[in-house]
Amino acid sequence: MGGYAEAVRERVRAARAAVEEAREAADPYALAVAEDELDDALRLASSVDVDPDGVPENGSPA
Repeated sequence: MGGYAEAVRERVRAARAAVEEAREAADPYALAVAEDELDDALRLASSVDVDPDGVPENGSPA
């Protein structure tokens, strides 16, 4: 599941970045959309038992 797990982690990272960008832009709509995506990504990670902050299989930090 290595490739899939890393794809899930990347989705979480991208969603977190989008939340931060929306906050910095003070865009409430973009923030709501980004937070929904982050919630979905974290829910997916949990449902497939992937640590969203885990270290990739190659051993380098995420």
